Amino acid sequence: MTIGKRIKEARLKKGYSQTELAGLLGYKSRSSINKIEVDGRDIPQKHIEKFAQILDVTPAYLMGWEDLPQKDDTAPTLESLISQYDNLKAIKLKKFPLLGEIACGEPIFASEDKESFVMADMDINADFCLTAKGDSMINARIQDGDIVFIKSMSMVDNGDIAAVIIDDDATLKRVYYYPEKNKLVLQAENPKYEPWVYINEELNEIRILGKAVYFMSNL
Repeated sequence: MTIGKRIKEARLKKGYSQTELAGLLGYKSRSSINKIEVDGRDIPQKHIEKFAQILDVTPAYLMGWEDLPQKDDTAPTLESLISQYDNLKAIKLKKFPLLGEIACGEPIFASEDKESFVMADMDINADFCLTAKGDSMINARIQDGDIVFIKSMSMVDNGDIAAVIIDDDATLKRVYYYPEKNKLVLQAENPKYEPWVYINEELNEIRILGKAVYFMSNL
């Protein structure tokens, strides 16, 4: 049995769809999981360990080095660790739609891919998420490739980080609005980028998608 078939078998036993497994592993879509299961392509060792952890099998089983998928019964279970330590808790997951990329720098088109999801803590108060691209928000610890979770709203408080549409393109910035001056300032979190300032009729081309409430980085 190939590694792809072993992954598929373990996934079905856990009851995960390809989309759900892709979200748990940080892949952008189910197609990556499908290629692995069908083609059995080479997978880096660190990814095999992550597959094994999520699918509750051993890396050696996925590699075909042993026939039994079960982990060592003498190892502590998740439930026993949680009950033993006060600073550990189980995370309940839910799907968040991944709607494309959002620029941390120059605006880019935010494509909507309704078949892509990210599995994350269900306590995150967000409606959808976007993949950050660029380096303009690095001082807010948001790096290129991070997943940013957005709570839909048409107006945010001054100083909030928001997803903003400018002429059908999307960007992520701190927002400062001055109604008495009819002025909007979009501020980066990187000193090499100057603020973007919009006044009067220019504001008609700008729409706030929502407030950034959480982000998730790859280790």
